[in-house]
Amino acid sequence: MELRSVEELMDLLYACRGAWDIPDLPRSRSRPSGGIPVGDPVDLHDHALQTAALLRRGRPSDKELQVAGLVHDIGHLLRPGDDAGHADRAADAVRGLLGERVSRLVRLHVAAERYLATASPGRGLSGQSAPAPRVQGGAMTPAEAAWFEREPLAEDAITLRQADDAARVAGLDAGVLEDWRTVLELVATQHSPLGAVD
Repeated sequence: MELRSVEELMDLLYACRGAWDIPDLPRSRSRPSGGIPVGDPVDLHDHALQTAALLRRGRPSDKELQVAGLVHDIGHLLRPGDDAGHADRAADAVRGLLGERVSRLVRLHVAAERYLATASPGRGLSGQSAPAPRVQGGAMTPAEAAWFEREPLAEDAITLRQADDAARVAGLDAGVLEDWRTVLELVATQHSPLGAVD
């Protein structure tokens, strides 16, 4: 699926209300016998708003990075249950509308997680992120880590990943989705051949 307008994207983001990255996983912070909390405490809608808000706070002039944070997990809605492919699916969906950099950052947010799991194996991840590197390919090999380090957007992808990991706080007021319409329209106008802001 390729999104053709900001309105289509907004509809998809609104549809994230009540949707979860892994649909059938129970939503609790209880710890099973393995000691890892089960499920994220926020749905994809709140997670998107929190991620974008954290990026806005940390990088206020980087609208593309903020937008990448807002849309990075829409792939979970495009094919529910496909955790391994969600980043690629989301990146493909937004490329024509939001441009190559946003698409590439969305695609790299999983690689950044795998890289961080390799470079800092003891770092904590929140909720469902803890087992995700295994589902999404495991820790990187030395060759994969070297590839990621050469990626021109690696630093920005790590910034996105860190915001992604932190954006799982139940009850946090991160604003409303409508607050992002103008930013989405700005990025779309700059990068879409059609300036698709309908």
